[in-house]
Amino acid sequence: MLKYFKNIFLIIFSIFAIWMLFFDANSLLIHNELNNDLNDLEDEKEFYIKEIEKDNKGLKKLSTDEGLEKFAREEYYMKRDNEEIYIIEYEDSLKTEKDD
Repeated sequence: MLKYFKNIFLIIFSIFAIWMLFFDANSLLIHNELNNDLNDLEDEKEFYIKEIEKDNKGLKKLSTDEGLEKFAREEYYMKRDNEEIYIIEYEDSLKTEKDD
C-alpha cells in the first residue's frame, strides 16, 4: 500500500482530482448548484408561459361586447339606466378587523 503513495504521478493526479471536484471554479458542487438554478428558472418559465396563455384568453373574452359588459358588471358593478343592482354579501366573505 505504501508503494502507491510513493508514486509521484498518483499523488499529483489525486491532488488534481480533489482540486477539480471541490475547489475549482468549475467544480462539481458549482455545477450541481447551477443545474438546480437552471431547473428552477425553467419551472418559472413554464409558469409564466401558462399565465400568458391564461391572460390571452381573458383578453379574447374582453374583446367581445358581451365579455366586456360581463367584466364591467362583475368587477365594477356597472349597470344600465333601467336596472337596479343589489349586492349580497355573506358574513364569511366580509373583511373584519381580525382579518387585517
